[in-house]
Amino acid sequence: MRYFFAAYFLVVVLVVSLLGFRGGLSRKPPVFIFPDMDRQPKLRPEKPDAFFPDGMGSRLPVPGTIARGAPYEDSPVNTGKNQDGSFVEANPLPITAQRMARGQERYQVNCAPCHGAVGDGKGITSKYGLGPIANLHDERIIRQTDGEIFNTITHGSKAGLMLPYGAQVTITDRWAIIAYVRALQLSRYGSVAEVPAELRSTLK
Repeated sequence: MRYFFAAYFLVVVLVVSLLGFRGGLSRKPPVFIFPDMDRQPKLRPEKPDAFFPDGMGSRLPVPGTIARGAPYEDSPVNTGKNQDGSFVEANPLPITAQRMARGQERYQVNCAPCHGAVGDGKGITSKYGLGPIANLHDERIIRQTDGEIFNTITHGSKAGLMLPYGAQVTITDRWAIIAYVRALQLSRYGSVAEVPAELRSTLK
């Protein structure tokens, strides 16, 4: 038995001499038996890194992400509202042919079943008694700002049956849909004078 205690004592002395007491101070680097995640590879700011094709260690945020603590609500693009709480008057994204095509596609997927292909509120759901469904050509909606329509798409309509689509439709797609809705409205209420002269001959 005395050999066991002698061996145990030697092991304790060896461990204490190598690792020290818990909470003790030392200038020597600690000995990690189970390092877990105490020591990890890392990149120092502004240092090169051959892992990435451009050789830069510091990376830009992934497109579409928002850093923790970033002022999400301060951007009118994200909320459809200005700093004073008023709705954005016009679409803040540039209106391009690509965005219009995207807006048409997303409109047909998310909006046309209720509002109809031309926005008159006579989609397939109206044939099953679901209503009331807004006619996007009503003067009330035409007079709404783009930011107000963005808010309705995001949070739904309290006056009607429209549910929020903020979880299904991305921010840029919401603005694209709004651009397409404005095109639908112009197609019904626009005048010939608003059509560029070089395109008037193509009108039916």
